Amino acid sequence: MAEVILRDLVKTYPGGSTRATDQVSLEVSDGEFMVLLGPSGCGKTTLLRMIAGLELPDSGQIVIGGNDVTYLEPRRRNLSMVFQSYAVFPNKKVADNIGFGLRVRGVPADEIRRKVAWAADLLQLTPYLDRYPAKLSGGQRQRVAVARAIVMDADVLLMDEPLSNLDALLRLSFRAELKKLVGQLGTTTIYVTHDQLEALSLGDRVAVMRDGAIVQCGPPTAVYDGPATEFVGGFLGSPPMNFLTGTVEVDDAGPRIDLGGQSLPVPAGLASLRGRKLDLGIRPEAIVVGADNPDDNALVGELQVLEPLGSSTLLTTDVSGQVVKIQARPSFRADQGSALKLHLPPLACRWYDPETGLLLEQSA
Repeated sequence: MAEVILRDLVKTYPGGSTRATDQVSLEVSDGEFMVLLGPSGCGKTTLLRMIAGLELPDSGQIVIGGNDVTYLEPRRRNLSMVFQSYAVFPNKKVADNIGFGLRVRGVPADEIRRKVAWAADLLQLTPYLDRYPAKLSGGQRQRVAVARAIVMDADVLLMDEPLSNLDALLRLSFRAELKKLVGQLGTTTIYVTHDQLEALSLGDRVAVMRDGAIVQCGPPTAVYDGPATEFVGGFLGSPPMNFLTGTVEVDDAGPRIDLGGQSLPVPAGLASLRGRKLDLGIRPEAIVVGADNPDDNALVGELQVLEPLGSSTLLTTDVSGQVVKIQARPSFRADQGSALKLHLPPLACRWYDPETGLLLEQSA
């Protein structure tokens, strides 16, 4: 069993004024692939290093496999870690790099050879076992680092932005390989990244971090489709979620949000917010341009910029003085300054309190 439980972990930077992690609690199930996602400086790497034992918390508890390891030295935690840099020994051949940790543990030579061969086969490194790292590509060197980690039969595999040093094309292919590998191993994995595509494609669950705290945790699709805060909606997505600010008004037809001359219906339960500001959040790909609008959920936007991207066309529009981006079909074309009818499906709309940035109950 390799369940990881974090309870109220606090870590303060030197000086004591800023917390790297602020009472972080998280449970990672046995065999789960958990991704810690967030911008630089949000505390995700510090959290990973505390799990590894490379940093000690000021307070809180770390439990792995039912054992309290909060202050246990790293070598006694039975973890493996893959770092952002390749971290391979330049003076050792691939086979020696992969088997290094096993030799340190005093594992018999025959067992080392068997495990090295197994890992090399799994990561397509067999032809390179007699080469030095200088003769390998960046992707191959990172495979060596991963192979060295998995031969250790660790309870938990920790990864700190392992793909960040690879170019875009290599990152895409290695991401798929990594997902397949972790699925085959079934090892509990905690993976740190600032890349939202990595997080959404790799994780069984994604924990989004900001300012040392986890602001939302859940399956990738749930976090993407239902951001709990405007920060999450604005961080996930390329382009990110649109936010339109308006005022709640109520008439005979029910509550609506006034966006400065244009308006849309809001959920009936939000009528109690009459006269208050409200933020409408909607993903660019959810907006349909020029569609029939039987439910009267449409706005008119003036086209500012059209960017053909191959797989889609990105539109930047002005809606009553607010910027709205739309991912339209690849063949869509229109002239700058054109008035576009923008249909916003009600089920795709999310409503937020602009003061707190928190998601309001959609059924309200």
